[in-house]
Amino acid sequence: MAGLYYEEFHVGQDFAHPWTRTVTEMDNVLFTSITMNVQPLHLDAEFAAGTEFGRPLVNSIFTLGLMVGVTVNDTTLGTTVGNLGFSDVRFPKPVFAGDTLRTRTKILAMRESKSRPDVGIVEFEHTCLNQRDEVVAICRRQGMMRKKPAS
Repeated sequence: MAGLYYEEFHVGQDFAHPWTRTVTEMDNVLFTSITMNVQPLHLDAEFAAGTEFGRPLVNSIFTLGLMVGVTVNDTTLGTTVGNLGFSDVRFPKPVFAGDTLRTRTKILAMRESKSRPDVGIVEFEHTCLNQRDEVVAICRRQGMMRKKPAS
């Protein structure tokens, strides 16, 4: 299994995830449409041209999903029970079609589960950067992680 078990994490651990992704206009239009977000800032080039950005912004929830998604292979693939929550979600810089994004993860905290002896809680901080090394998204995520199976 590619993911790590609870015992394989430690506070302060850093991951520089190797996968990058260039965001396309299609990504933005499709994601925005299927999530029923009618904000013209994401869908209408003419409208967006009249804003301070001059072009459509990539939907920030797509950016959040991509940021977390690229971390899965290195951290939680097959070893997570599920997400418990997201907090401190911020988008300090806009993302545009054509931007290439990459993600870093830091382990902020860990604790044993109070109700389930077979899992622990890990707090991740994910940071997404563009090709200019500008932070475009950051969040904290609490995940319920499986412990190593008894041998």
